[in-house]
Amino acid sequence: MNIKYLFILLFAMAACASNNKETYTSPSNYDFTKPEKFIMPAVLHEISGIAFNKGNSDSIYAEQDEEGKVFHLKLGDKNFSATKFAKKGDYEDMAICNGTVVVLRSDGALYSFPLAGTNNKEASNVQEWTGLLPTGEYEGMYADETSNLLYVLCKHCNNDKKHVQTSGHILNMAGNGPGYQEGFVIDVKQIEKRLGDNKTSFRPSAMARNTITNEWYILSSVNKLLVTADKDFTVREVYPLNPSIFNQPEGMAFDRYGNLFISNEGGDMDEGNILKFKRK
Repeated sequence: MNIKYLFILLFAMAACASNNKETYTSPSNYDFTKPEKFIMPAVLHEISGIAFNKGNSDSIYAEQDEEGKVFHLKLGDKNFSATKFAKKGDYEDMAICNGTVVVLRSDGALYSFPLAGTNNKEASNVQEWTGLLPTGEYEGMYADETSNLLYVLCKHCNNDKKHVQTSGHILNMAGNGPGYQEGFVIDVKQIEKRLGDNKTSFRPSAMARNTITNEWYILSSVNKLLVTADKDFTVREVYPLNPSIFNQPEGMAFDRYGNLFISNEGGDMDEGNILKFKRK
């Protein structure tokens, strides 16, 4: 090949790659390009939900998809404790609400037990709650300790596809167990509009409230998206996530200082991890 045409070809390929390169942005108070990364112990290769007690990030609570255990550890420390609360199953998220641990199973079943039980290998006074949520697949959950309300997001519910929405449900934890209070929806058309794509498959995998800005942060691991919404779940912004940083984002929590933590399941070549994004 003539050297002149070779240079033209190489220039054209570089220009094409540059044009196709997706740009990634971050919410205004965070820099998603520079996380502090904490590698998880091997047992948390499939880490899913994460939670703090009273927003204290000195230690973190986590669960993974299969074991029916809640893990307690300090970030950066390979040592951990594990508390078994149920038999093996598909567990997707967890929350802590005023001294009570709540774990969400993918079919909408909830398990609760006293936080003090995480000091033992077996949790005591475990309660299983079924039939509180409509039939569907669930992955995201958040506990508001001020109001004693538990928010649960549907990942896949039959009625949502027809109405181009994601449905959510609010449970009241103030009584002897979670009681259904009301439902809410996220308009997926608002997400599609911001992405310029009217066929977006929005499948939430985690949710958390930024208590400093009072915004909702919602992750969709399937299509690598972070959605922010106001207190009434009206969509504000949509951020595509860089897959080289967010391998499989499945869990999310804020600490009391507004720092954002996102957990990633490991893959064939990656270990499970938690990414910390310090609030600016």
